[in-house]
Amino acid sequence: MGGVLGTARAALLLLGLTGVCGRAWAQAPEGPMAPKPGIAVQQPPPEVEARLKVRVSLVNTPVTVRDARGQMIHDLDAKNFAVTDNGVTQKITHFDLGGDPLSVVILVETSSRIDSIFPEMRKTGILFTQTVMGPSGEAAVVGFNDSVDKLQDFTADDEAIEKTISGMREGTSGSRLYDAMAVAVEMLMSRPQVSGNAAGRRRILFIMSEATDVGSGTKLGEVLRQAQLANITIYSVGLSTTRAELQSKTKKKPIEVTPPGTFGQPPLPGTVQTPESEAQRNGNIDLLALAVWAVQHAENQVKAHALEVAATATGGAHLATYRDRSIERAIDEIGGELHSQYSVSYTPTGTGESGYHEIKVSVDRPGVMVRARPGYYLGPPES
Repeated sequence: MGGVLGTARAALLLLGLTGVCGRAWAQAPEGPMAPKPGIAVQQPPPEVEARLKVRVSLVNTPVTVRDARGQMIHDLDAKNFAVTDNGVTQKITHFDLGGDPLSVVILVETSSRIDSIFPEMRKTGILFTQTVMGPSGEAAVVGFNDSVDKLQDFTADDEAIEKTISGMREGTSGSRLYDAMAVAVEMLMSRPQVSGNAAGRRRILFIMSEATDVGSGTKLGEVLRQAQLANITIYSVGLSTTRAELQSKTKKKPIEVTPPGTFGQPPLPGTVQTPESEAQRNGNIDLLALAVWAVQHAENQVKAHALEVAATATGGAHLATYRDRSIERAIDEIGGELHSQYSVSYTPTGTGESGYHEIKVSVDRPGVMVRARPGYYLGPPES
């Protein structure tokens, strides 16, 4: 259960093995391994590359540091952190714990698929204003089903946000999640961000949705690339259609996406595909590897784990609500983390301009766990 402690941001990288460097520094996991000689690396489609040729002049990243018991650590200074971009040490230009105000887009699924948990969702407005936004934050609200609707533009008025969320209406059965994420990212890009000593805001996309997309024209990888370049951190509360169905007085027959007795995804390597193996699929997924792959290739290949991958790719967190965690508790936990993080910024120097940039953040305290965004992707320069 979180409380409001302060905000932060940081630029980091995970992706690989968690380790301790030579001077007993705790650090975020290693990044993706370089391809072996002679093996071609799959490239994103040319039209995707053309849309994503952007230079990065500032990298902001949230850094969450926890002890062995999972408690957040709040007594570190800038001198305790080291940041590298593609292996090159970077100069930290902004460091903060709990001072930077937030700009938040609250992205909420309004599909009829989750009609039975809508009453619970409508009660969450005060949690967003008090626990997530905090006293100096601002927020906007976007709903989505078969359409994407801007329900409330950015405001610091708590009552306006709470009224918008309590007044949400159910829409159609569609779920254009990726299109809605793209709209939210575009909205957040208009908010000023911290740069050195200049005043600004930390950009947060807070999603309350199923991990299901139906009908979007936008690809998940494209959205995540742009979110990384715009220093947007994604947090999500996963809604469960299974839970919604169990709560529903009139149970609806689930839609069969594949013929009976068949599977919608290929088997995990080295396994025989059975209902049991499919049930265990979530526990065998390397989210860090999937996040980096999705950003590098700008594809939709991680549909079943879209929210987890989005959070991992940007340094945020995903909390599911199926078992013992309620929607309210999940929002409260995320709010507590948001206001208890370190915010680290740097201007990339000495690194290549195009391709995937791996970020690593190290802390000179043994035995701690560091979480941050794994990196960002730059398209090649325009010819």
